[in-house]
Amino acid sequence: MSSHREAPASSKDPVADNTDTYAFVSPDDPGTVTLIANFLPFEAPFGGPNFFEFGEDVLYSIYIDRTGDGVPDVTYDFSFDVELVNPNTFLYNTGTIDSISSPNWNRKQFYSVTRNGSVLASHVPCPPCNIGKFSTPNYVALANEAITPLPGGRTVFAGQRLEGFYIDLGAVFDLGDLRPFENLHIGGMAKYLGVNATHDFSVHSIALKVPKSDLTGWGTPTDPGDRRSVVGVWASASRYRSTIRDPWGATPGTVQESGSFVQVSRLANPLFNEVIVPMGRKDEWNALTPAQDFEFLQYVQHPELARLLPVLYPGVFPHLAGLTAARADLVAILLTGIPSGLIPGFQNYTGSTYADELRLNMAIPPSKSPNPLGLLGNDLAGFPNGRRVFDDITSVELRAIAGATYPLVDHSYTPDAAASLLTDGLDPSSTSYLSQFPYLGTPQSGYDTAPLSTVSAGA
Repeated sequence: MSSHREAPASSKDPVADNTDTYAFVSPDDPGTVTLIANFLPFEAPFGGPNFFEFGEDVLYSIYIDRTGDGVPDVTYDFSFDVELVNPNTFLYNTGTIDSISSPNWNRKQFYSVTRNGSVLASHVPCPPCNIGKFSTPNYVALANEAITPLPGGRTVFAGQRLEGFYIDLGAVFDLGDLRPFENLHIGGMAKYLGVNATHDFSVHSIALKVPKSDLTGWGTPTDPGDRRSVVGVWASASRYRSTIRDPWGATPGTVQESGSFVQVSRLANPLFNEVIVPMGRKDEWNALTPAQDFEFLQYVQHPELARLLPVLYPGVFPHLAGLTAARADLVAILLTGIPSGLIPGFQNYTGSTYADELRLNMAIPPSKSPNPLGLLGNDLAGFPNGRRVFDDITSVELRAIAGATYPLVDHSYTPDAAASLLTDGLDPSSTSYLSQFPYLGTPQSGYDTAPLSTVSAGA
C-alpha cells in the first residue's frame, strides 16, 4: 500500500504510522497549496467503544524543503491532547453529538499547530469519529465545524476521513497478483475485476491549506521552469525517547515519557518504504531523514519488483527482463525530481541530493480535466508532481517500475506492451472525495457498515 503497515515497527504502532502524504495546488483555491498527512491505517468504522484518535504522545510534522538539500526549511508541528468529560462511564458519547462542543461527547481531542516553532493556534478542536445515525446523525456538519482558519490565510483540519488510497491488497500481496492480468500470472487463474481492500476504512488526517508564499518564503511562483517554484514535502511522526511503565506507581496503568522526540515514521513518495526498501532496512529508513536517502539509492536504481515482474508474468516482460542498467528514470521520479527537457513544459527538479520527497511545482495550475494517472496521463498537475488525493498511485508506480518511464532517459529502450497497461483494476470511483478542503471523503459510519463476514461471496 502507500505506507500502511509498511515496516515491522510501524505496523505495531498505528497512531504513529504515516500512511499517506499529499501535496497539491488547491483546485478550488489555486493561490494556495494543500498538504495532507494521514495516520492510523485500517480504521474500521465500527471500532468502538474506544474509537480512533491521534496519539497524545506523538508529535506529527509536515516538512517543506525549499533548497533541495533534504533538510526542512519550514516545519509545521501538530500536538494533540484528550479531554475526558466523564471518567465514570465506558461510553465515547452519552447522547447525540450535535456539535463538536457537545457535552454528550465524552472524549474530546484538541491540538496545537506551530510553524517553525511559532504557535499558529492552540486548543483547536477535532471532530469525533463517525459513529452512527443516533450518535452522529449530521456528521458532515460536525466535520465542517472542525475546519479552522489560522493566521496568515491558512486553514487547518485534523480528524477522521475516509481512506482515499485505493488498492487491491488481497491480490497484490498474493505474489504480485493483479486480478485484471491473472490469466498471465504464474497462478494461472481467470482474470477478474479489482477489489478495493481499503473500502469503507478510514484514517486520521491532518490537512493544512497555506498560501504558496508560506512555502516559498519569497512570493507566489508563476514560472514552471523556475526551480524556485518547486518545493519538497514529506511528513513524519515522532515519539519521546524514553518510556517508563511502573505498575507500582501512584496511578497504575499510566505511562511516563521524557526526553527529546525521535522520529519513528515518515512518508513522502507513496510505496517507497513499502516496495522499494527491503524488509531488513525498513525500520532504519523510517528513523532517518530524506538527506540520508543516498544510502537507499541502490534499491531505487535496481528495484526488486522490476526483477520479479518477468518471473511472476512469464513472457510478458522480456524487455524489462533484459534491462540491467541503473534506473535513472526512477531516481529522477523519486529522489531528485524530473529535470527540464525530459517532459515538455514540466520540471520538478530540486537538485542532485538524493532525497525521498514529494516534489511539487507550484507554478503549474490545477488541471481542468484531471487524469488520475498524472504525468503518465499527460496531466502535469498530478503525481509525481506532488500528489493529489485521487491519483492512481498503484497503476502509475507499477507502470514506471515495469519500464514505461525508462525512455525518458534512454530513447533507445522500447517498453514491453504490458508496461503501459498495468493496473490492479481500480480507479478513483473505488472511493469518494470532496471537491473542497479537506478533499478526502466523509468517513463511513459504524452503524452503516457491514462487516466483511456479512458480505456474500463474490459480491
